[in-house]
Amino acid sequence: MISVEIKTILEIVFISCLFCKGIIRLFKTFDYFRVLKIFLLKVYKHRSTAFSHYIYPSLVWKIPAKEKHIYLTFDDGPTPHVTEKVLDLLKEFGVKATFFCVGKNVKNYQHIYLKILNDGHAVGNHTQNHVNGWKTSADKYISEVEEASKHISSKLFRPPYGKLSPVQILKLKKIYKIVMWSCLSGDFDQSLNIEHSIKQLKNASQPGAIIVFHDSKKAERNLFEILPEYLQYLASEGFVTKAL
Repeated sequence: MISVEIKTILEIVFISCLFCKGIIRLFKTFDYFRVLKIFLLKVYKHRSTAFSHYIYPSLVWKIPAKEKHIYLTFDDGPTPHVTEKVLDLLKEFGVKATFFCVGKNVKNYQHIYLKILNDGHAVGNHTQNHVNGWKTSADKYISEVEEASKHISSKLFRPPYGKLSPVQILKLKKIYKIVMWSCLSGDFDQSLNIEHSIKQLKNASQPGAIIVFHDSKKAERNLFEILPEYLQYLASEGFVTKAL
């Protein structure tokens, strides 16, 4: 077995090669590479792929499971009315989930954060201000996570937008379990095809899968069209929905 440290080094080497100037120049110059890049980004938007796993093999993309356990996660909250409505739905179906919270939102809506915990759900760190790792220096990014940790008691971390640099990964993994996903619902996408999203979610519903929703105002309309039907599907298929 390859150790975690070696996996991390391989990630750094691979990503450094992937983003070298020569590769970027090719992406800009040839239509073939431009089409390939767009395709990969479209796939990445909804489903994690083997390609993603090879880039970041030491991050958590799914939970090893033989039984029909599935892991629902909600990013970007807590958000007044939205998170509370999600909690009501989860209670109605008798399921548990994990909420990756933004530090500033926890600070502003402490009562909702406490309700998440009191209802038996897990929480994770999603930075203080929902920053993009690809646009933020490593030191600044780590300080964002540390600031959020003052409000969020958890060793689980998910990067906003799923974007991290190799250096950020190396530093964060000393403290946190970095959780990615098996499938994104795409609820944040205002042009989302609801039927297509639900089909994607059902197809991705395998033992150990990690599913992402967003308890934010931006995702609210799509979230509450998708989530009740998906929860009903999981119940009818005998899945047990658990917190991380």
